[in-house]
Amino acid sequence: MAKDNLQGLNVAILVTDGFEQVELTEPRKALDEAGATTKLVSPKRDRVRAWYFTEWSVEFPVDVTLDQAKPEDFDALMLPGGVFNPDSLRIQPKAMAFAKAFFDAGKPVAAICHGPWTVIETGATRGRRMTSWPSLKTDLKNAGADWVDEEAVVDKGLVTSRKPDDIPAFNRETIKLFSGARGRRHAA
Repeated sequence: MAKDNLQGLNVAILVTDGFEQVELTEPRKALDEAGATTKLVSPKRDRVRAWYFTEWSVEFPVDVTLDQAKPEDFDALMLPGGVFNPDSLRIQPKAMAFAKAFFDAGKPVAAICHGPWTVIETGATRGRRMTSWPSLKTDLKNAGADWVDEEAVVDKGLVTSRKPDDIPAFNRETIKLFSGARGRRHAA
């Protein structure tokens, strides 16, 4: 992949406490290395705390609070998983309005593991082919998605993956999808 493949692209990463650390750090690193500018957007002020497989981990600085974040300032959205993170985000109206704005504007979105819980709440799952952590299969099907068990699925501007082991495929497909997002920033 070209190092400047995503040059000039602004990517929002929507998180709160309890995101799976590797599902944020590895995709963010890949996006940054491809030239994107990534920003952690959160309803929390200052810092968010990661979950590392079975226990709480380190904190990360919040770049933009959800109250200050505007979807029109970003070209694409990434949704890391972890059980706590999307479960908390999906009951916060501002977080759901922020995520929904990307789908409404036709901007690309990437969600891994439990991240599709957030997508369900935006109403953007119906008619999309998707994957996720296996426990979300019924939730996604009930929300109108065609759930499949594959490492990375791309459909109608959305990349989804199942788990941390899928991160290489998730990164590859996310960068490929996001590379077509230039100029979409102000579409919201």
